[in-house]
Amino acid sequence: MESMSQPRVDLTKFAWLSIAAALATIALKTAAWWVTGSVGLLSDAAESVVNLIAAVVALFALRVAARPADKNHHFGHSKAEYFSSAIEGVMIFVAAAAIVGFAIERLIVPRPLEEIGIGLVISVVAALVNGAVAWVLLRAGRRYNSITLRADAHHLFTDLVTSAGVVVGVVLVGVTGWNWLDPVVALLVGINILWTGWRFVSESASGLMDESLPKEDNARLRQILTDHESDEVHFHAFRTRISGARAFMEFHMLVPGAWSVQRGHDAMEDLIDLIRSEYTELRVIGHLEPIEDPRSYEDIHID
Repeated sequence: MESMSQPRVDLTKFAWLSIAAALATIALKTAAWWVTGSVGLLSDAAESVVNLIAAVVALFALRVAARPADKNHHFGHSKAEYFSSAIEGVMIFVAAAAIVGFAIERLIVPRPLEEIGIGLVISVVAALVNGAVAWVLLRAGRRYNSITLRADAHHLFTDLVTSAGVVVGVVLVGVTGWNWLDPVVALLVGINILWTGWRFVSESASGLMDESLPKEDNARLRQILTDHESDEVHFHAFRTRISGARAFMEFHMLVPGAWSVQRGHDAMEDLIDLIRSEYTELRVIGHLEPIEDPRSYEDIHID
């Protein structure tokens, strides 16, 4: 017996928004680097290029994830989102490596910055664009439980923090005349981006390995089953898993073999309806077994 889940919402409009923001910020940050010569601002622009590539990958992943189940993919295509997040994480590593390279080169051969005021204004405008889009994506990612949108949002927030750090560094260079601060800031940016990339890759790996629901959710679901146990009804083989924006729960319900099919069916469906009233997006699969049959306990180790 299985509960029905809601149809997947098409989230590609958010990917298009991310693409538009990436194009805008690339243009703005490149202009800021061009007028100042700051390697910190160049590193900021490089991260926006990664944002663009990631947004395009996210668009593809969301299109695939929105496809319904078919004869070759009985559980749908929601795991496509994990590939997007993993690819984005890898691209972040590449961007960080490039930024570190630029920074080391500038440390070896320092250069004075020019037109700092104009460059900072342009960089701040780009940061505001990223911040606004990141907020929209994060809200949508949480609402629709999309790892792709959440990853893209966190990446943009990271870009926002990066921009803030770069702006502070450029201001300090202008105030103190210490040109070495510019590449040092770029190095710090690179390290921060490396950490972000590691988190994305780690989260994607967990999803592809069918990670279970959070501990508190598993505990609550187990408690619901326990509350419905009696002398006649027992449960085992409880397990959960997350697949992209979808979550699954499975359990075995043991009842007296003398029960009618109708009685067992009604008991199972009532329990599933109760679970779904609290976890509306959870896909629940229950298996009914006779409590007296030894074969019913062959999979008890799963629980």
